Amino acid sequence: MNQPTSIPHPAEALVLARIPAETRKRLARVRLMVFDVDGVLTDGSLWYGEHGETVKRFNALDGHGLKMLAASGIKVALVTGREGPVVDRRAAELGLRDVLQNVRDKGEALATLASRHLLNLDETGFMGDDLIDLPAMQRAGFAASVPEAPAYVAQAAHWIATRAGGHGAARECCDIILASQNRLGAFFQPGRFGPGVVQ
Repeated sequence: MNQPTSIPHPAEALVLARIPAETRKRLARVRLMVFDVDGVLTDGSLWYGEHGETVKRFNALDGHGLKMLAASGIKVALVTGREGPVVDRRAAELGLRDVLQNVRDKGEALATLASRHLLNLDETGFMGDDLIDLPAMQRAGFAASVPEAPAYVAQAAHWIATRAGGHGAARECCDIILASQNRLGAFFQPGRFGPGVVQ
């Protein structure tokens, strides 16, 4: 699964139809994709239970996309400024080992993750939506954001999802990475997904 197929799948052309050539070049280099949590993998809402616990809503489309990246040999990490067990639980469901919480300098966190995986920063991607994400977006080879991001954050992105954060934005991002690397078509093969939870 680590090797792309030689003939592009029609779905890849569809996914990449509106992606500029320069952005495709950046996407083709991504070997590590890092996602913010609140506002990217969730819609940014924080629900508090009567005992003070925080509840977040995740999207199965996004989760499936992250698993597709990992299955294709692309490293996936979560970096968040907040902290809580729900993020660890979601990461565990998706089989993600690189999870950094309570992070104040996301640019440095991105550099640390790249070094851990023996990658250059131009081989990394970061998807964020707020000021705290800017240092990582500015250092990554590919920077992505969501429609709800403030303009001064969105201007740092090479690509902005059409779907909202927590509503499939991360899946869109995963799809364009896979399509740019000619890896999306492999998921259309019969029997590609075995037993167990997909998302």
